[in-house]
Order: sequence, then structure tokens, then C-alpha cells
Amino acid sequence: MKALILNSGLGSRMGALTKEHPKCMTEIAPGETILSRQLRLLAAAGVREAVITTGYYDGVLQDYARSLGLPLELTFVNNPRYRETNYIYSIYCARELLQDDDLILMHGDLVFEGRVLDRVLKSPTSCMTVSSTLPLPEKDFKAVVRNGFVRKVGIEFFDEAMAAQALYRLKREDWRRWLEKIAVFCESGRTGVYAENALNELEGAANIAALDVKDALCAEIDNAEDLAMVTERLKETENKTVYCCFSTDIIHGGHIAIIRKAQMLGRLIIGVLSDEAVSSFKRFPLVPASERRIMFENIAGVSRVVEQNSLSYRENLLKLKPDYVVHGDDWCTGFQKPIRDEVIEVLASYGGELVEFPYATDPKYKEIQARQRADLAMPDLRRGRLKRLLAMKGLVTAMEAHDGLTGLVVENTVVHQEGGARQFDAMWLSSLCDSTAKGKPDIELVDMTSRFRTIDDIMEVTTKPIIFDGDTGGLTEHFVYTVRSLERMGVSMVIIEDKTGLKKNSLFGTEVRQTQDSIEHFCEKIRAGKKAQRTGEFMICARIESLILEQGMADALDRAFAFTEAGADAIMIHSRKKDPSEICEFIEKFREKDTTTPIVLVPTSFNSVTEEEWKKRGANIIIYANQLMRAAVPAIQRAAESILTHHRAEECDAMLMPFKEIIRLIPEE
Repeated sequence: MKALILNSGLGSRMGALTKEHPKCMTEIAPGETILSRQLRLLAAAGVREAVITTGYYDGVLQDYARSLGLPLELTFVNNPRYRETNYIYSIYCARELLQDDDLILMHGDLVFEGRVLDRVLKSPTSCMTVSSTLPLPEKDFKAVVRNGFVRKVGIEFFDEAMAAQALYRLKREDWRRWLEKIAVFCESGRTGVYAENALNELEGAANIAALDVKDALCAEIDNAEDLAMVTERLKETENKTVYCCFSTDIIHGGHIAIIRKAQMLGRLIIGVLSDEAVSSFKRFPLVPASERRIMFENIAGVSRVVEQNSLSYRENLLKLKPDYVVHGDDWCTGFQKPIRDEVIEVLASYGGELVEFPYATDPKYKEIQARQRADLAMPDLRRGRLKRLLAMKGLVTAMEAHDGLTGLVVENTVVHQEGGARQFDAMWLSSLCDSTAKGKPDIELVDMTSRFRTIDDIMEVTTKPIIFDGDTGGLTEHFVYTVRSLERMGVSMVIIEDKTGLKKNSLFGTEVRQTQDSIEHFCEKIRAGKKAQRTGEFMICARIESLILEQGMADALDRAFAFTEAGADAIMIHSRKKDPSEICEFIEKFREKDTTTPIVLVPTSFNSVTEEEWKKRGANIIIYANQLMRAAVPAIQRAAESILTHHRAEECDAMLMPFKEIIRLIPEE
């Protein structure tokens, strides 16, 4: 699409203001002229080529336009007969440059709001700006409008007419019809009339819709009075505030484009989503909110940057009361629609307006997202993410994964609620589920080499932090090497339980003989592990079995305080009871003395309490330890039994996911 700006006139009604330059160079704000504003708005809207007709002070105009340094290809066409012709002849002079594109046509003395240009550009049909709210002018353009389309344009029409301005969007075929008629006029010597005289002879065949901009600023400057009025209106317009919120780590061309469009509407305030808000619906932010704020503060034309602490805009909108909220049109449907509906409701409460632009879908932006995902999977970035999530959110949820496919399920499962999204923060690599997946008993029969291969399988296709079930940790000398290996692989936390001897699953409690390690010996193991690690990001969690083995609350608490003193980064307390009261009692008593050490829970038995309730009580990590494995086995059994019962697979199909849906979980790279 090209722009055609008509600047051949003398501007004689402006008096001394146009004594040394053409009218389009008249200043309408400090450092801003009519032409510089037009070109700036066109460039911000994505128009890349403009044809400017010239006459009076041709050289001055060309030098000035080029000096603006805007990303526009400018072509100048001089009308040598500008003193004796109207702009219809200027268009005729430029006709060879104007035949192959859609066109934005405007007079060079026209001043308009950015939102007006946006509506013109978005119009699906050819259009002309009109106003249903302004009175009909005596000597300026009016458009005769029938059934929403412009039939005639001129200063002489009053019946069925609306105030109109010469700002058009013209589809190529519609423009060609008008341009052909302009050529007929000029070649027959009719060069002293408006170009619209030629348009009127088409009797509506140019298919130009009437685009009603109502009270929005869209006005020509013909004299000093017009200049004063437009300058005042422009001050009011540009003092309006615009709010635009971002979650991105990397600012690319699509973001800059929407920022420039937002700046067309007024003073831009940018909201930066908090780290917690970003991680709740998207992915873990590579760049913290504090740094993202600095990125946006350094973009020219951004007047202010604020933090938005949730996906909801309500708090910031009621505080800032912006005139406009700008957003891409990607939230018109899908899980963000409730957020959009809330924004519209809040804006309506005080008279604000939502402005939406097409969402950027350039393939290179998807490549950037893919690179960010790859970065998140790297061990050095992945390892410290659990600590950051704990600091950011206070409560982290982890779901069991025992192979690459279940890892992908945990990675990609999202539930949309109330305009937001819920997903698991981390993955739990359970020795129970790893052993079960291999058909082995959970007695540490699967060695660390095999378990490390499971970590590799999962890490290769996912990005979320991993919490590793280290059983008892084994011999202290062996645990040291386990810590170093896990840390090097990018695992975030290892959990070891304070038992000794051949492992027996805690599910059996006192039904089988289980020996609890001494406090002194287990503390030595923790200290050795902490000494072995090379970074401050890796975490060792001490799992206390006192309640499982019915050793009492006092023993559990004594161990908890001793283990944290020895260097444990977190404490896991476990219970087989469905009643969560003893877990609640432990948390309460532990928090009386220690308010900072994270508490880890595995609520397999006491599963009626919600995550929100656990967070209020003081828990920090909730691990869903075996639900995926327990869900898979019954489904597999039912499928096998169905095939055996019916001697075919047809009845089984209703309970199966199509394989192409499973394949979609698997990343291509």
C-alpha cells in the first residue's frame, strides 16, 4: 500500500505563515509540522512508501521531508502548473506511480488522530472519512451518503450529506476507476476542478464506504483560525493516556510496531507483567520483571512503565484510568477472552476505549519463541529455576513424570480458568514410578545409571525444573557423587529420606520393618552433599519419616530443626493418614521457629486440602507423586480387556486418544 499526499497548493489563505515554505510545513506542535505528523503516523502504521506532489517551494519541501529520517520511501512529483490548476492535475502528473497498489489518499493540510488512520487502514473496503456529529460546513467538503456509501463529494451538496475530509483508503480496482476518470478530465483540459468532480461522474462505482469518525480529530487547516483550533484539539488528543501491557522477555519488531501504534493515540504507559503472572499462564520468564521494566523504559516515546501484578488489568486501570487500552486481537477468543471482557467492563465504567491491532504472526517471531524454549531447557538455566519460582510464587506444584511422554504431558497440560491459565511448575521423578514403569519393585533395584537415563529422556523434551527422588541417598560417599551428577545435569532439587538399609516404600508404614537413620548420621550426609555441590542453585531436601513410622511429632520437629541446621534447603514431612491434622500441626510448630525454609508435601493420602489452603498454612512445594502412573494402568488394563472380550479393537477405540494427538505432544526438534 502507498500513500499519496497532495502538497501542490499555494496555501495563500494562511497569509504570512506560508511566506517561506508550503502549508504542510506549518508547525502544529513544538517540533511537529502537518507533514511530519502525517509521515510519522503513516510510518508507525506500517506504510512504507509515500508519493508527495509538490509545487510551491518544491525544493524546500523535498529537503525537509527527507531530513525527517523516517522509514519511508519518498517519491516527489512536481506539478509544473500548480498556480493555474487544482490538485486533480497533480494526481494526473503522478498517475504512473499510482496504478498498481491500494492507496491512502490525503490532502497535505489534513491533521488527524492516529486512531482515525488506524480505522482507515483497517477498512475492508474503499472508504472516505466523514462525521455524523459535526455540523455541515458552508464552504468545505460534504459527502452525499446513501446506504453507507459515498455517492458524491463536493462543497455544494447539503441533502443526504455529511461533513467529510479528504482522507481515503482506496482499493486498487476502485482507485483505477477514479484515476481513469481523472485522466479523462485532465486530457480534456478540465484541470481547475477538484479530483472529486471526476469521482462524482462514477455515480458510486468507486465503491467508497462512508467511514464515520464522529468527533475524532480529522480536520484541514485552511487559515489561521483553523490552525488555532487544530493545535488546541491536538494538545487535548496527545494528552490522552494509553495503556499497553507486555509479558515478553525479548522485544522484537512486532512489539515495536504495536508500541508505535499505541503512541499514535497519546502518552504511552506500559505495564510489565510480574514474573509470577507470566509463569502462571505462559512459561518461566528468562528475564526478571525488574530487567524487563528497564527494557521498556529505554524505548523512545514511552512515558512511564509500571508493574502489573496479575493477568487482570482491573487494578492498574482503576488506578491509572487510561483513555485507551491497546492490545493485539489474539485475545478476542480463547482463554484470554474473560480478561478482555473485564477490560471492556472497566473501561466502560469511566469512558475509556479498547483499541485492538492485528496480532503479529511473522514466522520469525515463532523462531524467537522456539529459541527461548531451547534456552529454558539448558541445564544452567533450568537448575536455578525452582529457587526462583519459590521466591516468586511462594507455592510451587510438581507432577510426577516417569518417561519422556509423561514429561511432555506435565510440560504441556494447561487448564484455563477465569481468564488465566494453571499449569504445573515442576516435575517429580519418583523412584517408585520409575521402578514401576520398568516393572521392578521399589527397593532401589533400579540403579542410578538407569535413573539418570530417565532424567535425560525427560530433560531432552521438556523445560520445567526437576525434583529428583533420591530415596535414602545411599552411602554418604555415594551421595556426594549423586549430588554432583544431578547438579551437572540441571536437576533443581534432590529429596532424600532419613531411613537406612534396603528401601521399603513408605506406603507400607510400620507394616514392614523400616529403620530410621540417626539424626547425627543423616546430618552428616546432608553436610557432605552441600559441601559437594558446585553452585548455590541446587537444593537438598530432607524427608522426615517420623510420622510414617509413628515416632511422634516431637521427633519429627527435632529432626527438622537439626536437618536445617546441617544445611538442608527444604524439609519434606510425610504422612499416610487421610486426616491432614498432624501435617498441619507440624507446619504450625515448625513455622513458629523457622519462617523461611521451604516445606514440601506429598498429599497422596491427605488429598482433600487445596493448594491455596496449604500455602496459607505455610507449605511451599506440593508434589503429586504418582497420579499419572495410577491413571495409566487402569486405562491400559481396560483397553487390553476390551480387545480380549470382543476379539477385535473396535469397542476399544472409544476409550483411546488418536495417535496423531499423541504425536502432537512430541516436539519436532
